[in-house]
Amino acid sequence: MRKPNRRIGEILLEKGFITEAQLADALSEQKLNSIFLGEILTKKGALSKEHFLEALSEQFDIPMVNLKEQDIDPELAGKFSSALVVDHKCFPLFKQQDSITVAIVNPLNAVALNKIEEEAQGLKVNLVLVSEEDLEELLKKYRQRISQNIQRLLRKGKET
Repeated sequence: MRKPNRRIGEILLEKGFITEAQLADALSEQKLNSIFLGEILTKKGALSKEHFLEALSEQFDIPMVNLKEQDIDPELAGKFSSALVVDHKCFPLFKQQDSITVAIVNPLNAVALNKIEEEAQGLKVNLVLVSEEDLEELLKKYRQRISQNIQRLLRKGKET
C-alpha cells in the first residue's frame, strides 16, 4: 500500500462531497477529540459512508469493492486467525497463484496490516476496501460457519 499523497479533506473537497465550512468545522472538532475526520463528518451527516469510502479508496489507491458482488472462497478465512478476521476486520476473500486478496475496513490499522502480511505466509497481499456494514454481514456468516463446524465436531465426538 502506498503512502497517501493527499489528505482526505482535500479529496473530499475536490470531489464536492463536503464544503470548506464543513471541513473547517470537522478539523476543529478533530483537534479536540482526536477522532478520524471521516467519522466526524459521517456522524454529523455531512458525508455519506459511501462517499467517504470512495475518497479513502482514492487516497490510499486501494480498490473499493462491494462484497455482495464479490466471489469469496469460504474455506480461505479458516486458514487465518480469528483475531485477524474478527478483531481486526480483515477478511481473506480469495487466493490466486502467488497472491491473496483481503477485504479491509481501515487502511490505517498498521497492526492489522502487519498481521495480514505475517499470516499470508509469503503470498503477495492485495487489499480491497469495503464498507463496515458489508464486512459485518460477512463476519456474521463467518461466525455461523464456525459455530456449525464446532457443533458438527461435538456431535461427531459424542458418536465415538
